[in-house]
Amino acid sequence: MFKALEMQEYAGNRLLWSLSEEERARLRPSMKHVTLALGQVVYECGERIDYVYFPTTCVVSLLYTMRDGSTAEMALAGNDGVVGIALFLGGGNIPHRAVAQIGGLALKIPARVLQEEFTRGGPLQHILLLYTQALITQISQTAVCNRLHPLEQRLCRWLLLCHDRLNGSEIPMTQEIIANMLGGRRESVTVAAGRLQDAGLIHYSRGHIKVLDREGLETMVCECYKIVDDELNRLVGAPQRSELSISKRAPCREADGEAL
Repeated sequence: MFKALEMQEYAGNRLLWSLSEEERARLRPSMKHVTLALGQVVYECGERIDYVYFPTTCVVSLLYTMRDGSTAEMALAGNDGVVGIALFLGGGNIPHRAVAQIGGLALKIPARVLQEEFTRGGPLQHILLLYTQALITQISQTAVCNRLHPLEQRLCRWLLLCHDRLNGSEIPMTQEIIANMLGGRRESVTVAAGRLQDAGLIHYSRGHIKVLDREGLETMVCECYKIVDDELNRLVGAPQRSELSISKRAPCREADGEAL
């Protein structure tokens, strides 16, 4: 029974799931479950990394804030990865903000412990470096997407990336936060989200977005989403398929509540 619970716990994060029992045993005594609330700052720009986070049900945005206070998302990390790559890359300090854009659970490990395990040069080092390559692809593709593609397609990309990292169709998110993530105006997000809702792809109500037709979003999104997703699966491995993850991809057109 204990073994089954332990495996279920690690299955919440793709990187930890890929490790051997021996590696997980070395990390386990230092691991701690934490809850990250919506909007909670994980790291501030220039802050030294004391802990590394492996999200399981939360999603963390990597944000850059300009001098005038405007922000844009460079990438996001959820159950596919880790927050704090500057630690094992040798930087020590994080050059951007990391904020929980969707609240939930994560596994927290002291920086010293992860650094010691990384320097062993085993599978953990290998999977963290592969994930870093996938994250660089996501950051690069986000820059290209924000420059070349219309907001509606960028919103589809962002919704799909979030949806991939959640066990359900509900995405707790306000238009203001989405505008900050995409580097656009709130009014523009309202128009783009309204078009997706009119097409029956999403439903927005009181700070929650519900994905109604994932396949429809996939037909409207630009090529950037698939490039990022394919590279992540190639490097890190495809996610574990469960009944929950399969069911969330099925189209569902029921919606209640207040329209945009």
